[in-house]
Amino acid sequence: MTITRLLARPMLASIFVVGGVNALRNTEGHAAKAKPVTDRVVPLAQRAVPGAPIPTDAATLVRINAGAQILAAAALATGRAPRLSATVLAASLVPTTLAGHRFWEETDPQATTMQRLQFAKNTSILGGLLLAGVDTEGKPGLAWRARRAAKDVRREAKQVAKDARREAKLARAHLG
Repeated sequence: MTITRLLARPMLASIFVVGGVNALRNTEGHAAKAKPVTDRVVPLAQRAVPGAPIPTDAATLVRINAGAQILAAAALATGRAPRLSATVLAASLVPTTLAGHRFWEETDPQATTMQRLQFAKNTSILGGLLLAGVDTEGKPGLAWRARRAAKDVRREAKQVAKDARREAKLARAHLG
């Protein structure tokens, strides 16, 4: 791991530890803000995954999101499954941002400005998480390896076919 990753991952993860702990300490306050989002998202999730045990209570969803953020942040900070943990954090950040920074609903100009700033900050963090989610640390990703393996197989098949044609030609010449 490079020094940049060694420093950047915990820095990126830190906001999620702080936010997750804060959400667990003030679940009811966060649940009240999350309710407009959970009231829309839960029915969509239930239709998308019929029969799945999806909680409907905003407080439970806030606790689950907080737990996911703390665990994924710890994984990202320590470099364990960094791509997966960054993706989990990115997925958890979207509803968090939509619930917590609804600047379009604010009536006070100063509150609107603050919420818009927080919304933009979270959007920036989301960008960083998306980059971390695709960072292969300079190593080829799974898709590249699959393409490379397919290319190698095609090359080998062509060589085997060429060798077989040559052997068949030699056999015909020897027999004929």
